[in-house]
Amino acid sequence: MKKLFLCLCALMLAATLACAPALAEVDALSSASVADFYADSALSGDDLMNAINSFSGFYLVCTTNPDGSANAGFFIFGCAENEGKYYLKLGLAENQSRQNLLANGEGVAVYAANPSGEEGAKPFAVAGAKMRFTVVTDEAVLSALEVEEGGATILCEVTEIKPLG
Repeated sequence: MKKLFLCLCALMLAATLACAPALAEVDALSSASVADFYADSALSGDDLMNAINSFSGFYLVCTTNPDGSANAGFFIFGCAENEGKYYLKLGLAENQSRQNLLANGEGVAVYAANPSGEEGAKPFAVAGAKMRFTVVTDEAVLSALEVEEGGATILCEVTEIKPLG
């Protein structure tokens, strides 16, 4: 009986370890939800840019720490458009989020507009977007959007937009 128990434990451990590589590659942006619950109130394009630049609502930036753990920081960012592409301007002090972005060049930002006070409106944030982004190093784009390379602002190109929810 003891041998059977040890054998079962060893099999369970082996099965768990076999799944570990797949778990390490989870895509938090596209796998967080199986449905876009707020697609009707999603923001994109100029509507999203203008909402972000209103400096009202909720702002979140997520990066990955060197040990692979998640890092989330609340700070306001700006948005700009250049040649049909949208960019986030992240003004960061020397902190872990900045170090993560400079090290791996990617992250996820979330913007959620303040809930509407209108009669019948949901009392929580439903309008906004989740945005995957990559850090921009192209000198021409940095210059066009007036961002100094190596300065406090990190320019990031929005590469994917999904609704909240």
